[in-house]
Amino acid sequence: MSAPTEEIRSHFPALERTEAGRPIAYFDGPGGTQVPRSVVAAMSDYLYHHNANTHWAFPSSAETDAMIAEARRALADFLNAAPNEIAFGANMTSLTFHLSRALGRAYGRGDEIVITELDHHANVAPWRALEQECGVTIRTVKMIPETGGLDWNDFERQVNARTKLIAVGAASNALGTKTDVPRAVAMARAVGAKIFVDAVHYAPHELIDVRALDCDFLACSAYKFYGPHVGILYGRQDLLASVDFPKLLPAPDTAPERAETGTQNHEGIAGAAAAVDFLAALSAQETRRIRLAATFHELHARGSVLLRQAWEELTAIKKVRVYGPTPDMPRTPTLAFSIEGLSSESVA
Repeated sequence: MSAPTEEIRSHFPALERTEAGRPIAYFDGPGGTQVPRSVVAAMSDYLYHHNANTHWAFPSSAETDAMIAEARRALADFLNAAPNEIAFGANMTSLTFHLSRALGRAYGRGDEIVITELDHHANVAPWRALEQECGVTIRTVKMIPETGGLDWNDFERQVNARTKLIAVGAASNALGTKTDVPRAVAMARAVGAKIFVDAVHYAPHELIDVRALDCDFLACSAYKFYGPHVGILYGRQDLLASVDFPKLLPAPDTAPERAETGTQNHEGIAGAAAAVDFLAALSAQETRRIRLAATFHELHARGSVLLRQAWEELTAIKKVRVYGPTPDMPRTPTLAFSIEGLSSESVA
């Protein structure tokens, strides 16, 4: 990727904003990202010129179908999946609840699901809901506060022959900790369990490869990688085609649409595809996937430099405490800090 930082910044109108006469920086990592003009243009173009529902004979319906098909191809390139393994939804949380309810139809008392203390609520509450809905047992892997990582000895204790699913986050949106997902996948495979990966915070920082991860399901959100608020669910094709998703009678029975409930946020789907294309366009290579790989490699390097600078300068300030792995550990360029005597609202 050869695009200089200032050129990339020029695509984001939000970065032109000032407060009290000063240029601003958006300091809320878990809150998502701002969007480039090309994403908004794709969304407005859809709404102005192609706005319709799917699978009808009208020209605008056919154009909507074509847009969604292309969006599936774009997100498939983003995750190294197949287009028929990409489902869309309102957000990652809604998709995870939808998936948990579908999987829960086959679970019952005596079955167990493993979650972790490191995950945020969107990868906790949907699985905990199954405690009441179908009587499963939830086991929680401990986090090590000093390192911000998972206690893998405890992880091994929680997984057993009754484990039906392991739900794990690829990276913490609070501490920046990267989790060894392949290790969790191996633990799931050893007991015949499925594995769900929350990649919401991971997706903006590392190019995902679901084939290399060998996960069964993975979810992320476009608003974390310069797109609108729309969720993406990857599911292995055979699973998307067989899981008993709640759906309306007229809805398609084929994957991936059988995992999508009702009329989708079509303009958001157009924007999600545009976000992938924006990232790919920052590099010049043969295919979209290779361009994405080049872009993410460079963005990771730039992010690591900024993270180290932020870490060193924050730790030099009296009464400031930083949390999570140190810059030399596997992590995303996201850190948490507190200031002694001040609430988070006061700091903001």
